[in-house]
Amino acid sequence: MTDSKYFTTTKKGEIFELKAELNSDKKEKKKEAVKKVIASMTVGKDVSALFPDVVNCMQTDNLELKKLVYLYLMNYAKSQPDMAIMAVNTFVKDCEDPNPLIRALAVRTMGCIRVDKITEYLCEPLRKCLKDEDPYVRKTAAVCVAKLHDINAQLVEDQGFLDTLKDLISDSNPMVVANAVAALSEIAESHPSSNLLDLNPQSINKLLTALNECTEWGQIFILDCLANYMPKDDREAQSICERVTPRLSHANSAVVLSAVKVLMKFMEMLSKDLDYYGTLLKKLAPPLVTLLSAEPELQYVALRNINLIVQKRPEILKHEMKVFFVKYNDPIYVKLEKLDIMIRLASQANIAQVLAELKEYATEVDVDFVRKAVRAIGRCAIKVEQSAERCVSTLLDLIQTKVNYVVQEAIVVIKDIFRKYESVIATLCENLDSLDEPEARAAMIWIVGEYAERIDNADELLESFLEGFHDESTQVQLQLLTAIVKLFLKKPTETQELVQQVLSLATQDSDNPDLRDRGYIYWRLLSTDPVAAKEVVLAEKPLISEETDLIEPTLLDELICYIGTLASVYHKPPSAFVEGGRGVVHKSLPPRTASSESAESPETAPTGAPPGEQPDVIPAQGDLLGDLLNLDLGPPVSGPPLATSSVQMGAVDLLGGGLDSLIGGTNFVAPPTAAVPANLGAPIGSGLSDLFDLTSGVGTLSGSYVAPKAVWLPAMKAKGLEISGTFTRQVGSISMDLQLTNKALQVMTDFAIQFNRNSFGLAPAAPLQVHAPLSPNQTVEISLPLSTVGSVMKMEPLNNLQVAVKNNIDVFYFSTLYPLHILFVEDGKMDRQMFLATWKDIPNENEAQFQIRDCPLNAEAASSKLQSSNIFTVAKRNVEGQDMLYQSLKLTNGIWVLAELRIQPGNPSCTLSLKCRAPEVSQHVYQAYETILKN
Repeated sequence: MTDSKYFTTTKKGEIFELKAELNSDKKEKKKEAVKKVIASMTVGKDVSALFPDVVNCMQTDNLELKKLVYLYLMNYAKSQPDMAIMAVNTFVKDCEDPNPLIRALAVRTMGCIRVDKITEYLCEPLRKCLKDEDPYVRKTAAVCVAKLHDINAQLVEDQGFLDTLKDLISDSNPMVVANAVAALSEIAESHPSSNLLDLNPQSINKLLTALNECTEWGQIFILDCLANYMPKDDREAQSICERVTPRLSHANSAVVLSAVKVLMKFMEMLSKDLDYYGTLLKKLAPPLVTLLSAEPELQYVALRNINLIVQKRPEILKHEMKVFFVKYNDPIYVKLEKLDIMIRLASQANIAQVLAELKEYATEVDVDFVRKAVRAIGRCAIKVEQSAERCVSTLLDLIQTKVNYVVQEAIVVIKDIFRKYESVIATLCENLDSLDEPEARAAMIWIVGEYAERIDNADELLESFLEGFHDESTQVQLQLLTAIVKLFLKKPTETQELVQQVLSLATQDSDNPDLRDRGYIYWRLLSTDPVAAKEVVLAEKPLISEETDLIEPTLLDELICYIGTLASVYHKPPSAFVEGGRGVVHKSLPPRTASSESAESPETAPTGAPPGEQPDVIPAQGDLLGDLLNLDLGPPVSGPPLATSSVQMGAVDLLGGGLDSLIGGTNFVAPPTAAVPANLGAPIGSGLSDLFDLTSGVGTLSGSYVAPKAVWLPAMKAKGLEISGTFTRQVGSISMDLQLTNKALQVMTDFAIQFNRNSFGLAPAAPLQVHAPLSPNQTVEISLPLSTVGSVMKMEPLNNLQVAVKNNIDVFYFSTLYPLHILFVEDGKMDRQMFLATWKDIPNENEAQFQIRDCPLNAEAASSKLQSSNIFTVAKRNVEGQDMLYQSLKLTNGIWVLAELRIQPGNPSCTLSLKCRAPEVSQHVYQAYETILKN
């Protein structure tokens, strides 16, 4: 008879009987009684009154009975902490039992008893088990450390268990290694700052050796751990990839996805010219395809992950289009996901196949799926431009089917393709009567208004819609109003009555404020300035790009690091759905190697611009542009705006050369006087000999020069958003002063800003605060504080700044040049002896000379003006009627620039000599001098 009989009894007074049975002398009776207790506990009865009696049964050699008692103990220890202490002795004894199964069982149960009072008693047994000769006990003890850390982290650290765990990574048994890695990863997640998994090439080698021999879940732990490692160069990345690749053929889909994650991450570091890179791409396709033969739920998870992989590296699956074709018995969630990937993989080579398939889907019975399939045809037309004609003829075939919802969806789609292809108007007009959905009616009205000059009876068509104006939805009313105004501007003589009729319907007979306002705007535009009306209403439409539904590059990079986890199914970073944010660390892909950056794949350029002209900024997926879509989820990473002089960028000259001789640390220390040459009195070619007899010209501090605002992003390029701006520096803080103007017809909200990496690490120090929605024709002024602790990458030109701005409409990119003087810090005045020693120390080939023309200032005025922009006069003298100013300035990243400015009274030109260890800065410093002196 099976153990199910224990669950059938519902006698009263049972507890008393069980108590007697538990204290029986007969072993069998005792075991029966414990089984009954566990059965009662399982169905939810409170049997905690039997705690002392059950604990007494622990002293037994019978493994089955011991397991049952331990199970009971785990359940009730929390509610009976005082009684649970009775069990400690047995644990300690069991941890020294000759049977390894019992030792492991004791240590496992100890980890599950979450009672503070007991934990300190368990440290000694746990320490022994961590060094046990049996690997089964060691692997169980490793997991127990993680459980104990969760109960009392301090205790685990004090007892030195973490070091023991780290030693277990070098264990001879692969399962022990896997569990040690899992335990350390778990602990590291709750303490992101601690560097517990201190991985180095030696420990990585041990993990890779253990990888081949441990169980599937052990392999997943090790692969996830490898994914957090940053190889030191592309050779190490390649060798790890070679050893992880065999995991792709594993039967467990979780192992496959974890291996894919490691390979996708380390591929970033491989050059695309390598033969191995091509081989790896080929090896990644078959395992991903195999995942699609699993049951639907697994297929869905695989498809969500493949969606990310295809966006990052479409070349992996470009030849595998057929596996994403929909099967008749796929559940709807799988169908929709496959459809999405089909469009992402669509290209000139396979478009005929894809369109034939999509046309087939449009005859399915599932209305939702049919609509998506019709939309997909439209997306293909936009993505593969050469196929637009073919896509439109496919859509026209579908319209001929006269199936109501297919026709309506097709018209909505064609409206968007129209800007690329316009010869199908006649067919659409035939289907006017069958349209009953607001979106389709609005799309049709837009088409008639937009192409009114090509439709002979456009006025009649629009008039037919006007008859039931008040019964239409707002969407249709607004579209109708705009379409008739367009028609009037194109054919003014024939449609005067029609436009007056619609304007009076919109303004006098309507309760909808949006409709009324739009009506009044058109009325006033038409009555005051028809030319302006034409420019506004008939403005050129921007081209539609397929890239609108791509995941933003930096978010995509983060999600690639989470392949095989919930984040890859939600397509959101863990910080967006893990409550409390405990242990959520932002991950990112390793930086690309120089060779792979130069071979950037063509897919990463934005498709919005015509082929011939490149936009100002090409956001490459690898190095860009913060998680724009997630910017407002938390406070800015870079902290509050910092007084630049205190920014600890280290004494590193980021642009080449070293500043070692000039500064010893972040705050420079003047060298001892012995370092200054003795013959300072001897004449020196550039007139530095008697520097020390002079007083320095000190001007008053009036804030550095601010250039007038310039238009950085014209409205034409940003769907109606115009951005003007300038840069300022005041009392140590830099800001970007922006003016945002909404020249579109819709309200703009949800603004965010991000900078690309740049030469001096400029980054927003706070989110872009636009407190109220930006209404049409409204302008708002914003001062955005900047810090200089962002990521650094040398730009061409040096002061180039690439910016991305996001709002509710889209993400827009532009680039601007910032004046270098915003980076001149307040503590840039050099000690005179230091100045002389440094001038001599910098090689002569680093000296650059420039002429500043049309600058009729005397030395005093020039010195004062330059000091207000943090260019400090160290000394001043007069040589043969020429005023010589010796000046120093320091950039935010610690680069010093020394200058000699010669001013001849009465001569409007002056000569500037600059010396610097990073000569590429000199040209920009000269431009700063010229700007400051001339304004």
